[in-house]
Amino acid sequence: MKFLQPGAYFLEGDEAAALGAILAGCRFYAGYPITPASEIMEFMARYMPKVGGVFIQMEDEIASIAAAIGASWAGVKAMTATSGPGFSLMQENIGYAFMTETPVVIIDVQRAGPSTGQATMPAQGDVMQARFGTHGDYEGITLVPNSPQEMLDLTIKAFNISEMLRTPVIVLSDAEVGHMREGVIVPEKVDVIERKRPKTPPEETTPFWTEEEDLVPPMPIFGDGYELLVTGSTHKGDGTRDVRNPESHEKLVKRLHEKIHRNKDKFLEWEEAYTDDAKVLVISYGISSRPSKGAVLKARERGLKVGFFRPKVLWPSPEKRLLELSESVEKVILVELSLRGYLMETQRIFGIDRVIHLGYARPEVPLSSEILEEIRRVC
Repeated sequence: MKFLQPGAYFLEGDEAAALGAILAGCRFYAGYPITPASEIMEFMARYMPKVGGVFIQMEDEIASIAAAIGASWAGVKAMTATSGPGFSLMQENIGYAFMTETPVVIIDVQRAGPSTGQATMPAQGDVMQARFGTHGDYEGITLVPNSPQEMLDLTIKAFNISEMLRTPVIVLSDAEVGHMREGVIVPEKVDVIERKRPKTPPEETTPFWTEEEDLVPPMPIFGDGYELLVTGSTHKGDGTRDVRNPESHEKLVKRLHEKIHRNKDKFLEWEEAYTDDAKVLVISYGISSRPSKGAVLKARERGLKVGFFRPKVLWPSPEKRLLELSESVEKVILVELSLRGYLMETQRIFGIDRVIHLGYARPEVPLSSEILEEIRRVC
């Protein structure tokens, strides 16, 4: 391929995600091989040196996310990628990244679990882990692509959100999207956001507090003359630990939570079709959304009043729009490769009695015909 040149390419989803990261400015990748995400690491190993970046294979996933966090504080955009078991190992350090407001992107190419499961088979069982995987109160951001094109586009978006809000961002793919090959367009221009840097002298800079409207403090980097104290313990605005004062913890955690919600309208994104007259709404995401949309199109051809909604950002939830839709639809069919996945969130918004869960434990992409049969039954 003509590396980084605009144009049309035939890429695997994992390759497209790695390319998107480089286009977004990623210059550090630390990872450990794991199916079905290893192709991301292989791409980075091959191409990161071509752009002056650093690739390193770590001894495990814990070290991988730790290295990415350290690289971010050294001033470069950093990423790691993994699948379910590795994602589990990363959770403690993901929590550290939330608490220290470290921009970093984590790609989780989901596979059938729990535990080792079926490493080459697709699943969508990490949805709640992406939201609540690490402990404590925090608000995470999770993007969910359903094609190689979106693997590229949403990885770029993940970096931009991460830099804009100084927070970890998760791209939640799956084995099917990660391994499929499709046409991918590299655009002529890629909009890239850089993190805010301090404009005040070191002695006047508070790396962990701001009065600005977006609640995102400017981020110093190591080596620039700032006295940086970076700790996962409760801390004051200057970074010093403050583990006895309840007010300090409340002030910090509420800001970390609020900065996501205050800015979420800048990045929430979804695909919506045929909802104006829909009495039944099909909700799906990732790989499951592809046969789901096909089933909705076939149902519409047969005169059934059914609509389609696909969140591209799962967390924070697009609840405002879903609540608007809940006023008119009578039933919701949630289609996903999971027995739990997005179910509790969908039930929270639409009510338990209105939600029909077409959840698959079988690690195979559902057929449009299966989904269409359920639509016909409900309609």
